[in-house]
Amino acid sequence: MNLTQIHNVYFIGIGGIGMSALARYFQMLGKNVQGYDKTPSTLTGELIESGIEIHFEDNISLIPKDFYVENTLVVITPAVPISHSEWNYFLERNYHVKKRAEVLGIITKDTFCFAVAGTHGKTTTSSILGHILYESGADVTSFLGGIVENYNSNLIGNGKTVTVVEADEFDRSFLHLHPDLACITSMDADHLDIYGDSSAIEASFTKFADKIDEKENLFIAKDLPLNGMSVAINQDADYKAYNIRIENGNYVFDVKTPSETIENIRFGLPGRHNLMNAVMALAMARKFGTPTVSIVKALSSFRGVKRRFSYQIKTDKLVYIDDYAHHPTEIDAVFQAVSELYPNKEVLAIFQPHLFSRTKDFIDGFAESLSKFGQVILLDIYPARELPVEGVNSDWLLSKMTNPNKKLVSKDRLIPEVLNSDAEVIVTIGAGDIGEMVESLKLALHEKA
Repeated sequence: MNLTQIHNVYFIGIGGIGMSALARYFQMLGKNVQGYDKTPSTLTGELIESGIEIHFEDNISLIPKDFYVENTLVVITPAVPISHSEWNYFLERNYHVKKRAEVLGIITKDTFCFAVAGTHGKTTTSSILGHILYESGADVTSFLGGIVENYNSNLIGNGKTVTVVEADEFDRSFLHLHPDLACITSMDADHLDIYGDSSAIEASFTKFADKIDEKENLFIAKDLPLNGMSVAINQDADYKAYNIRIENGNYVFDVKTPSETIENIRFGLPGRHNLMNAVMALAMARKFGTPTVSIVKALSSFRGVKRRFSYQIKTDKLVYIDDYAHHPTEIDAVFQAVSELYPNKEVLAIFQPHLFSRTKDFIDGFAESLSKFGQVILLDIYPARELPVEGVNSDWLLSKMTNPNKKLVSKDRLIPEVLNSDAEVIVTIGAGDIGEMVESLKLALHEKA
């Protein structure tokens, strides 16, 4: 497909974080961009404000008439059900209908493509990398799965020759990409509704890794069963972070690479997982040829990604952090970061499970991870693309937790419950619509203070 011949781009599921980045990109290219989403959100509001028309009813009559032409590209998200009438309308008339990952593959095929893969850490690592490359003057466009604080966007740059993309393992989407440099941050079991078991996930990541011909162009977290340049913290590796300390709330550390030692790197995101993400991005940028001084400067100025350990309130008396964590490993990372920063404070974790299948597959892991916090409030499961599964609910998860300070609360009762808590540190966790509640909770906590 030749994208230069496409004049209209129609998105089904335009409000998704990855879809909205593509929508911004095509709008930047001067294409006529419109779309559908199931529900309004902060993202759809921003897209509408930028001039993109969006409707929220699956109704063929709402498709703009000027999209009924051959030079229209229809982009769909895997979250859309096959019964969706607008999707079927375009399929039946042989329009160019592509998955988001396929479109990314087309865009990146003729660029120097950085692909960031892993069951955890993709968004932060790719955002750090995109920031480094953009700040260093590279001709780059970065398609990201989160809103980067420095730019208030999930699209960085408007370059034509270099791209940064998240290589998403869901639905084996990353196999559509054509990476020149790639990394794999983790390969934990996830998306078992798609893969079935962990061995199938590992096989898919191995197939992705095989897209990189030379070992020196693939960067892997140490101990992953893959052949690439290893990256680690306080362990022997090709790229090793060590001499780590905390100064004024920032990490300061050194990195040993195959060719040099870089000292006194300053990085502001808390948590060892974020430190690992930074070193991974550093390794890829250094291999690309980005000057060391530019990398160090960009790492010190990176402000983070919304909903990735994102501070909402930070005072001596109260801290409120919001995080996208939706897997036990990610929740453990949040707990590690909070414990390191606030070792003697009472912590309240508010968790909204994401997907019935993921809750079922990792029920014991969720229970163990959540039980580490001082207090826990559970919300009902956010179903996303799924139908309910009998017996799989937040009551079941609550019963598995060993922490006695636990409670299941409806969304409309969440704010009063939080205001009644004596916790000095509050963390909202989850990948569902809990993110849409952050502003109202933040406002209520400010009023209480």
